[in-house]
Amino acid sequence: MKTIGNILWFVFGGFFMGLAWWSMGVLAFITIIGIPWARACFMIGTFSFFPFGKEVVSRKELTHKDDIGTGFLGTIGNIIWFIFVGIWLAIAHLALALTYFLTIIGIPFGLQHLKLAEMALFPIGKTIVTR
Repeated sequence: MKTIGNILWFVFGGFFMGLAWWSMGVLAFITIIGIPWARACFMIGTFSFFPFGKEVVSRKELTHKDDIGTGFLGTIGNIIWFIFVGIWLAIAHLALALTYFLTIIGIPFGLQHLKLAEMALFPIGKTIVTR
């Protein structure tokens, strides 16, 4: 079922969502100061292509170690991201999720948008794992 969900997702918008995230990652990377956020954009873009069967977890919970993204600097990066980008992306994903929930057949897509909304809020220090 994951494969079918991912194929349908990719064809009906996942491809363009992933490209949009990657495009924002390239723009952030070009600014040099935006490299930490570019990394997050590339990760979310890859997640946006095929989200079924994957989940978002904290790198600290996964590795049981602190790194630059899970410590104080990661928190500062997430606050900056949230203020300028994260809240708006999360609202967009929530709106899309609600739209999909209205169509009974779109509920699985709505759930994926909720995962993307969560990831869009605070992406620094997070990673994607396959279930």
